[in-house]
Amino acid sequence: MKKFNVAVVGASGAVGREVLATLAQRSFPFSTLRLFSSHRSAGQKTKVGSLAATFEVLGDNESFKGLDIVFFTSGSTVSEQHAFRAAASGALVIDNASIFRMRPDVPLVVPEVNGAALDSARDTRVVANPNCTTAQMVMALKPLHDRFRVKRVVLASYQAVSGKGQKGIDEFKRQIREHVDGRPLTTEAFPHPIAFNCLPHIDTFRADGFTGEEHKVMEETRKILGDPSIRVVATCVRVPVLNCHSESVTIETEKPVTVEQAREALSAMPGVKVFDDPATNTYPLALDVSGKDDVYVGRIRKDPSLAEGQYGLTFWVVGDNLRKGAALNAVQIAEAAIARGLIQNQAPR
Repeated sequence: MKKFNVAVVGASGAVGREVLATLAQRSFPFSTLRLFSSHRSAGQKTKVGSLAATFEVLGDNESFKGLDIVFFTSGSTVSEQHAFRAAASGALVIDNASIFRMRPDVPLVVPEVNGAALDSARDTRVVANPNCTTAQMVMALKPLHDRFRVKRVVLASYQAVSGKGQKGIDEFKRQIREHVDGRPLTTEAFPHPIAFNCLPHIDTFRADGFTGEEHKVMEETRKILGDPSIRVVATCVRVPVLNCHSESVTIETEKPVTVEQAREALSAMPGVKVFDDPATNTYPLALDVSGKDDVYVGRIRKDPSLAEGQYGLTFWVVGDNLRKGAALNAVQIAEAAIARGLIQNQAPR
């Protein structure tokens, strides 16, 4: 088996560490592994599978020399500065930030949904990883769109604090302690307290009143599904849940669709599990889905608000935003790129 020289930029963050765990869990064929992090973590050691690795600070172009695959998990500022430099050194870059997602020359990929789009990265050598909310939703939309053609999507998301990274996790836990101790809740990562609260505010507000997060979902969904005619509207809410994003999704379809047909189509989709039996209170829960690779779908029901001659459904989607919404999808992109012959393979044989 070929092996590859791999690096993770932002390896000490919440998504970066999840990428490392996923590489180990899936026995990814790396020959060497470099971990780039902030100055605060530089020099610290960690284990990835059986390999001991040390966090180091990202330097100049020489940092990317000889690398085959570079995962970027540090945000748009770092990606803008370094991603195409890494690609110019011969690596395939898999970028988790939002900055390149809507560039026409950068494919935006969920392998089970649009893996063939990877071929368009042969020139730029940069692949974008979707927004976490988008990634799990399109996993559920894909089989329904293929069979019934989705015309419109209405999304309300309930997004965990881990979507804000380690800062969000730490702030949520700190505010719970502050509440228990009877102290005022202090805020840094979020604009208002998140403990015991819901914030209809993720990312910055745009002139049209929607947030950046909502725009990402609306724009990325059309790009990934390859259909600019799909109408999408989203309201994204941060909720006091540690991990896993939950979504209420309502779709209108061009063709008639029944609940039974939807269950059949979703059950056949790789990476999707139907978990839907209201009689036994069976539906996807964040506590149960956290740490799992699959996207779970339940509460599938007909939309009764549609007029005669209109067709559609409402359902509930839950996915681990650090896994399928970020780290797992990134590693799956790398696996798919290897299978499609996109990696130059500079590792010693």
